[in-house]
Amino acid sequence: MPSRKFENGELVMGRWPGSNLYYEVKVMDYDTSTQLHTVKYKDGTELELREADMQHKTESELDSSRLDVRYNLRPRKEETAGKVMESEEPERKMENIVGNTHKYKVPKTTELEFGGKIGAFFMLSLLPATVLTLLLICGEKDASVLNFPPALPALTTLWDNHVFGIVVLWFLIQALIYVLPIGKVVDGLPLKNGKRLRYRINGFYAICLSAVLVGAAVNHGIDLSYIHGHFLQFAVSAMAFSLILGIYLYIRSRWASEDELAPGGNSGNLIYDFFIGHELNPRIKNFDLKYFCELRPGLIGWVVINLAMMLAEMKFQKLEYPSLAMILVNSFQLLYVLDALWNEEAILTTMDIVHDGFGFMLAFGDLVWVPFTYSLQAFYLVNHPNEVSWPFAAAIITLNFIGYIVFRKANSQKNAFRRNPYDPKVAHLMTIPTATGKSLLVSGMWGFVRHPNYLGDIIMALAWSLPCETVAVVKSVKMKRHYETKHLAFDCRYPQGSSVRNPFIVPASSTWCTEAKDNDQLQLELADLQADKVLKVVLNIVTMFGSTYVCFSHILPYFYVIYFTCLLIHREARDEHQCLKKYGSAWDEYCRQVRYRIFPGVY
Repeated sequence: MPSRKFENGELVMGRWPGSNLYYEVKVMDYDTSTQLHTVKYKDGTELELREADMQHKTESELDSSRLDVRYNLRPRKEETAGKVMESEEPERKMENIVGNTHKYKVPKTTELEFGGKIGAFFMLSLLPATVLTLLLICGEKDASVLNFPPALPALTTLWDNHVFGIVVLWFLIQALIYVLPIGKVVDGLPLKNGKRLRYRINGFYAICLSAVLVGAAVNHGIDLSYIHGHFLQFAVSAMAFSLILGIYLYIRSRWASEDELAPGGNSGNLIYDFFIGHELNPRIKNFDLKYFCELRPGLIGWVVINLAMMLAEMKFQKLEYPSLAMILVNSFQLLYVLDALWNEEAILTTMDIVHDGFGFMLAFGDLVWVPFTYSLQAFYLVNHPNEVSWPFAAAIITLNFIGYIVFRKANSQKNAFRRNPYDPKVAHLMTIPTATGKSLLVSGMWGFVRHPNYLGDIIMALAWSLPCETVAVVKSVKMKRHYETKHLAFDCRYPQGSSVRNPFIVPASSTWCTEAKDNDQLQLELADLQADKVLKVVLNIVTMFGSTYVCFSHILPYFYVIYFTCLLIHREARDEHQCLKKYGSAWDEYCRQVRYRIFPGVY
């Protein structure tokens, strides 16, 4: 067994992983199995370093190696030119380490996510079951969650070889476009072993070429509404393809070198590692499978599905042009996809690329969950048309615009700051320095909440759902009346114009409710709504603000915004955990100054 070079408690110089910068650290522990030292930086950040990345301090280094952890809240444009040059020098050093690799052993994963091994096991069946349930309910005449569980079709009707062939062909077409020598090639972030992978940025070209191919297909008589008629078969085929891909990814990861494994998917448990992803960046030569699937087949496929649903609506509803609701849904989501592909390079810094392995979870999410649940609003509108007034449409467009501005401005500030902290666009923003040599934005959008991009995402998600169902506002003297109404027989039909426990209901798209003369009894004749429709409205209460209840006649079109809010809250918790480990006390200071995580004043 090799002898230790550094003892616990000793102050030494430690190299920050992925750079040539050395900082003063304190040796905390030593793992004989991995031969890694646990060291602590002066700001509290703890990392594991190899002995090759550590060296004893000399007297001349005592002062020069000091790390100033005082928080500088001045705008960086006030700093001297010498400071600018000092910041740019590490960037030049980073460029020189692209080929400077070293052996690195990914430690065993001890902090398991998604409920650990048991959670991963159940997620393997829960995810496909959720997608199928949503599509089955949405395809019924009465698309209400009260109809759960939906009637199951014969298993033989869920599979179609022709449909599976189309799914595989679509994947291959996108792969072919991906390898075309168009678009720039950029370097990703440094990996733990010092490598920097290269990525071709041509996603926007991909959707343009895909649009040409789809347009040519329609021009040659191919009916895209075929997708709507075989939507379940397409979903099942995509599930089968993602399962095959997940099995391939796990098998090939068994032969991956130790420095190529994912830090979150190296638990040693077959089920967990298969679900999370055992290999960080699986590649076939220069073809990066994770990066390709992240933005290509599923995201562009989502747009094609929406287009197919628009054509199906015109066909089945016998319309000369799409409904306003369908136009709004397609336009909003097309803008979102185009924005993602236009800013494709930004994905290289996300958790999916940097931290998560590529296994069944991401494969299923990219190829099944995104195209088949994100298109749920368009699928719903085909058989459940909803008339949207122009004033209400204007309000929805405004809401989506606000969400997009928040989302885009937040991401633009983040990306500009990461590329060049002294860019005039972000030079006026205040920062907190960290032990890593990087800084945290503490003003602008990132001083408003900690994850303003998530806030913008959620606002847009709400705007995508609103065209599908008319919102109602319900007022009642006592909540008891609503709970009593819940227990009435659901199938009982009431005469036209009758009241249901005297609630106060007015469609939000027409007129908002006014105060009643008698505060103890809020009544209004339900002249425009059938009683069975009213029952469904009352039964689907989802939000409460004092004595006011925001209700929806069907909650299914709002699945996306509910799910996405939960997803981003969970992802934000993961981000917080990673940032605390990485930035230590600097992150604590950032959280002290920026109190709210996503929703200002709430959370």
